[in-house]
Amino acid sequence: MGARFFRMGCGLVIAILAVFSLRAGTLDTIGVTLLNTVATNVNGTGVRVAQVEADTPSAGDFEVNPTSIGQLVSRFTYYSASGSASSFPNSVGSESGHADVVGQSFYGFGQGVATNVAHVDNYDATYFVSGDSFLGSYLPSSNINDPVVNQSFTLTVTGTSQQMTIDSAYDTYAAQYGTLFVSAIGNGGAVSPPATCYNGLGVGAFGGVSSTGPTLDNGRAKPDLVAPASETSYSTPLVAGAAAVIMQAGLRGDGGSDTASAANITTVKALLLNGAIKPAGWTNPSPSPLDVNYGAGVLNVFNSYKQLTRGKHGYVVATSVATGAAHPPTGASGTVGVLSGWDYNTNTSSYTSDEVNHYYFNVTNGVAGATFTATATLAWNRHQNQTGINNLELFLYNTANNSLVASSVSTVDNLQHVWVPRLSAGRYDLQVWKAGGFSTVSLAEPYALAFEFFTTSLGITKAGADATLAWPVYPAGFGVQSSTNLLTGGAWNTNWPAPVVNAALGVNQLTVGVTNAGTFFRLSRP
Repeated sequence: MGARFFRMGCGLVIAILAVFSLRAGTLDTIGVTLLNTVATNVNGTGVRVAQVEADTPSAGDFEVNPTSIGQLVSRFTYYSASGSASSFPNSVGSESGHADVVGQSFYGFGQGVATNVAHVDNYDATYFVSGDSFLGSYLPSSNINDPVVNQSFTLTVTGTSQQMTIDSAYDTYAAQYGTLFVSAIGNGGAVSPPATCYNGLGVGAFGGVSSTGPTLDNGRAKPDLVAPASETSYSTPLVAGAAAVIMQAGLRGDGGSDTASAANITTVKALLLNGAIKPAGWTNPSPSPLDVNYGAGVLNVFNSYKQLTRGKHGYVVATSVATGAAHPPTGASGTVGVLSGWDYNTNTSSYTSDEVNHYYFNVTNGVAGATFTATATLAWNRHQNQTGINNLELFLYNTANNSLVASSVSTVDNLQHVWVPRLSAGRYDLQVWKAGGFSTVSLAEPYALAFEFFTTSLGITKAGADATLAWPVYPAGFGVQSSTNLLTGGAWNTNWPAPVVNAALGVNQLTVGVTNAGTFFRLSRP
């Protein structure tokens, strides 16, 4: 069954997609099962969310049936041009099978990501995007008080000018009210609004039908993330649920005492992107910070949560350099005390100088020859009613010789992302750079930074005829492979059962039978 369309009076077309059943193992793939194993009640508690749903022309079928997804009717309010209702069924709309499946993945009991959200405001998309009550303008004229909004629909526009108008409306609303819009990028062709907005998250379908970036207006990186689903309508609520989970964890103090920073939408965005797992074939040719198919990678909410729990850590030193001048490491002796965590801070340049915030890391585990994977994500908002954005960039320097290891320098995106899979041990300077000059939108720019430097190892112990393999649960995404030889081109067996999580030790454990044939084991990540 293909997409269904209807035309709105404003000239837009909203598309919704066919209903499908959530594939078994999806919650395992995106880290929800592991998160629920090692953490307590990280399920969206206390976070209000909205689900904006397209309907069929004249039918008004946009509503989630709470009973069909195991939720309480009291958690829902429904809105359309016909009014609002807090009961189901009601007179303002009717049930939508599409809305039910989206809601099931978003917050449905048993299969959802954020199963205990405080409340769901379920909107008819026509009314929400440009209903008569909003005088034909895009989006509501006041705060709906839902910090996470799922939009499993796309808007077909007449050109880039209309896309830019929609993006501006969404970005202004997000910046003004602290709302994270999580939107489907579309099922084929170019990325469609509202997923094209700067301040939201555009979501693709991993292993399914999905549009491809960049955006048509100025080549910005979209999607931001992907999640496993047949189409983007159903990958989107997985990411929206993850956003609600990280926001809840930040608000309750899992990321430290600065709960406002931890739950800020830019922090949530940076953490979700930085926790993503790179699939095979992922690449981000400069200057794009992300892959045109996968964004930052496949959603893994467990990794994002663990980075949140490592706490907020500020930069070591800030320096100013003449506009456009080089900015090598400073030689400062201070060090960020962890190799995984986040920051919410401000970079302030001037009309004559660029500003650099330096985060220094001693990347080592004491093992000679160890290599690490480094990943860092920088995010900031486009300001209210602004066409342009401040230019922030991300650099990773090796302080031993002041050599540049990696950088993300897009001038059109309001996020930057670096990923270095084989980083030698050493001391590194992760820089958040902001351009100065008279063309800046503002001299001061708040930003969120998520970072991780990790290495992992596989341990083995023998007990009788069996051997137990063990490796850390964090970061997630590793699987066991085995081979009877180490010759180049030799086959590696990946057909091993899922490990048992030992939450007390923080390790995965897998018991295997040992035969007389020599067997080699390794960990592998896509």
